[in-house]
Amino acid sequence: MFVDDLVKGFYDVVSKNKVLILVNYDVDAICAAKIFQYILRFDNVVYVLVPVKTTTELKKTYEEQKAGVKHIVLINCGGSLDIIDILEPEEDIIFFITDSHKPTDICNVYSSSQIRLLATPEEDEKIPEFDEIFRDEESSEDDSNSDEPNDDSNNDNIEKRQNRRRMRQQNAFIKRKERRNWEEKRKKLLFDYTQFSYYGRSSAILMYDLAWKLHRESVDVLWWGIIGVTEQFIFGKTENMRYLKEIELIGDHIGRICESTIIHNNLNSASQPVPSNDTTNLRIESEKDLLLALYRHWTIESSIRFSMFTAVSLKLWTVKGEKRLKQILAEMGLPLSESRQMYHSMDLNLRKQFFGMMEKMSNTHNLLNLTYPSFILYQGFKTRYQSADYVYSMIATLESNIHGNSSTECFYNTMDLLSRRNYYRSKKNLLDEGIERAKWVLTNMFRHIQAALDMKQVILAGPFYYLIVQEGTLNSQHYSNPQLLVMLASFALRAQVASSNKNKNVRLPLIASAVLDSAKETCIVVGIPPITESLPRSFFGKAFEQVANKTSIDISLDYFDSSIATIQIKDRPTFFDALTALLS
Repeated sequence: MFVDDLVKGFYDVVSKNKVLILVNYDVDAICAAKIFQYILRFDNVVYVLVPVKTTTELKKTYEEQKAGVKHIVLINCGGSLDIIDILEPEEDIIFFITDSHKPTDICNVYSSSQIRLLATPEEDEKIPEFDEIFRDEESSEDDSNSDEPNDDSNNDNIEKRQNRRRMRQQNAFIKRKERRNWEEKRKKLLFDYTQFSYYGRSSAILMYDLAWKLHRESVDVLWWGIIGVTEQFIFGKTENMRYLKEIELIGDHIGRICESTIIHNNLNSASQPVPSNDTTNLRIESEKDLLLALYRHWTIESSIRFSMFTAVSLKLWTVKGEKRLKQILAEMGLPLSESRQMYHSMDLNLRKQFFGMMEKMSNTHNLLNLTYPSFILYQGFKTRYQSADYVYSMIATLESNIHGNSSTECFYNTMDLLSRRNYYRSKKNLLDEGIERAKWVLTNMFRHIQAALDMKQVILAGPFYYLIVQEGTLNSQHYSNPQLLVMLASFALRAQVASSNKNKNVRLPLIASAVLDSAKETCIVVGIPPITESLPRSFFGKAFEQVANKTSIDISLDYFDSSIATIQIKDRPTFFDALTALLS
């Protein structure tokens, strides 16, 4: 069931006892968990926070941590699963779920005792009615039993008994027909409801709403909510209209919070000196920015070359595209010596003019929609950070294979990355380290796409493209991470469509696969919807499920995103053939 009031229906309930928080491995979930953690610490509530990547880990963690816990909060995990069926909890345990993965499991929607959904249903979610999905079996049996005749047949003749028998047979036939019709309708409704997987509202911004209603908001808390919204926009998880609506709401909060922070700082400065590294010396500004990855912390030339938007628009993997890049830099009056040094070391006048010059170039070089509304975090005279900078840094930090740490260590490092105070406690800055890793990730991804297109590894298989990251290729092991493989697949699809001369290819999706575990000979498979979809909805979750039912292939749909699956490497050709036959 849905929670109408986040304070009374959720926080007032969980804050009375120990809380178990299970968090998925993604940027939005980590930001939401950070906000919720901040609120709980403010009120001295005891909690246990554990990251989970798959349904198997969810079940294992629940069994290990359930002792003494009555309230469990699931963040970006569990919403699309029948939690009661999977975990089989005690009747007094209540689950509170905020999950941006859609659609929400229908059993979670109508569970009135143990499941509480924090996000309100969306207008286009089209949840079936309760009577269309669930039917009271006991009442139907009682109805059929009530039709049984009395044994007192002394006063009945044979004809009346035959008439009653015929009536019972007719009634039973009618009920069986009604039951079949109801089941067929139910099956169709469930198929239509679960046919496409997509993303709903950011869990981070929902947790910020809770902080706001509890009067626990701050610049930091709002910034974490902004990062969650930005991550959804950058990676195409949300449509533009929803992003613009969120931007408008966030703008109102910025005006209120930052103004109160300035007043507070002025009062403090009048009474006592404020340290230069004080965390209250912050402000957030809403600004139009460029879709260039990390350009404030990189060279202009590298940012343009390795950002997916500009690389695809200019086809920078080709010789012609490389010439266009040099032409754009020349037309902007930006010398190569300036474009190849770090942005903060460039000539001050060129830095001030760069945004305007890029905006002007976008109209003449097929760079439409190069700018978008974004947010900048200012901290005194220190380096300013765009919300997208945090997103890329967090994704790179979550990637365990790059720096040899375990997945759990990377998760907690990513949470610490959001805490700017770690910079003053230690000599290393996790945020800047993550940005450096992100540069490496983007550079490697571009090189991989360039090689894949040159070697024609993006293959058309009828109703979809597919790309296989071959084991043994340079840095191929990093794409065992689902997030990086999804990024690579999205880049590959857009690059392939840009390289193709056929208009029909823009309506095709793409499947990418990489080795997951060499020892177990398993691989990971992800599906990307066509780029023409205004609302990004993927049908691959349902397609993978149908292939699993129709073939003998062992397909594991263990991730919380249904468009991600794992299979044996030897079964991959058969899997692609079955998927081609299903979608043709």
